[in-house]
Amino acid sequence: MMSSPAPFSRYEFMIAWRYLRARRAEGGVSVMTWISLIGIALGVMALIATLAVRAGFRAEFVDTILGANAHSTVYMMPQRVETEFTDDVYVVPGRFQDYDAMAARLAEVPGVTRTAAIIRGQVMATANDSSNVAEVYGVSLADLKAMPRIVDPATSTGNVEDFGRGIAIGSGIARELAVEIGDKLRLIAPEGARTPFGTTPRVNTYEVTYIFSAGRYDIDRTRIYMPLAEAQSYFNREGVADEVEIYVTDPEQIDDWTLPLLRAAGEGAQVWNWRDSSGSFLAALDMEDDVMFVILSVLVLIASMNITSGLIMLVKNKGRDIGILRTMGLTEGAVLRVFFLCGAFTGVIGTLAGVILGVLLALNVDSIMAGLNALTGGGAWQPEVRGIYRLPAELRAWDIFRAVALSLALSFIVTIFPARRAARMNPVEALRYE
Repeated sequence: MMSSPAPFSRYEFMIAWRYLRARRAEGGVSVMTWISLIGIALGVMALIATLAVRAGFRAEFVDTILGANAHSTVYMMPQRVETEFTDDVYVVPGRFQDYDAMAARLAEVPGVTRTAAIIRGQVMATANDSSNVAEVYGVSLADLKAMPRIVDPATSTGNVEDFGRGIAIGSGIARELAVEIGDKLRLIAPEGARTPFGTTPRVNTYEVTYIFSAGRYDIDRTRIYMPLAEAQSYFNREGVADEVEIYVTDPEQIDDWTLPLLRAAGEGAQVWNWRDSSGSFLAALDMEDDVMFVILSVLVLIASMNITSGLIMLVKNKGRDIGILRTMGLTEGAVLRVFFLCGAFTGVIGTLAGVILGVLLALNVDSIMAGLNALTGGGAWQPEVRGIYRLPAELRAWDIFRAVALSLALSFIVTIFPARRAARMNPVEALRYE
């Protein structure tokens, strides 16, 4: 009788590896092993690539928000004013009278890196017999240059230093209105000059000195930047500002600054941050991530179930060997571990292959999508639907770990049943008909 061996001894690995390399007469086992391995590899590849694309999409989407918008905005609530001689009530828009002092006070809040007073207004932009609705931001040159997505030399045209003598427009507006650097753009605002006959629209013409691409379709086709002083004059905001933009050290934790900003701004102030405007979209992305992980986990489970089928066939074909090993002194535990290792080898090798393929796919997904776009005439990725211009991927160690842990866990779990069946096989019954 053999002495009781230590669990997972070297010879157990050797026997398991020999069983995996089935002879031609046992080709069915070999085929099932390859099917299981390929299935697990494809499942893990799809899981890693999908998680990487989802993470990259979220990171790109957030970056386009933070690269062209304030992290938080402080504004004054509108006031309801009653007339002196009638019962009529009219609403006065909330604006900052001493906006420089307000910006300085907000800049003193711990964690705030920069503040900027701005003017905002809606206009109709026209050129070359075309028109487009646009949102005008009145900002200073220094504040414009501090926006990374706006002043990126790789995606913009013109000289940002010329901003003081013209306007900066998004690439979408420039494309739709067919304007270039140096062309004139007519802006029409509904609230213009006040006359005895009422308020007439204000129409001014400005030179386009800078064209930017923020990476967001909705921003590029609707946004115009104008010098702050000119915007105050154009929108009848002399001496006031509509909002004060806030930039902080950690935009992902912007909610932590809401109360400090409200205290610093004083009575009547309100705070609106980037999570308030995009929080529901980000929550939807997080929910979709969880759903996609569950769906792809089912695919990995289905691939892992093939291991069970292959091991059941292997146990059936190796019944005589099991009987001989048991009569030589192998314990039930040793036999269980041998066949467990057979399934584990398939799961581990398939998982490693899936990780390699998934990483390669994630690293080249942008090029793959560009090729699909070329083949489909731009239908594979539509910026007006997705909001951003490209499909990025971001490989995260946590996502890879989740995929590997899931695949290995499922592979090990589905191996237990056929391995226990082999271990409980009666050696007398296994050898009776041999």
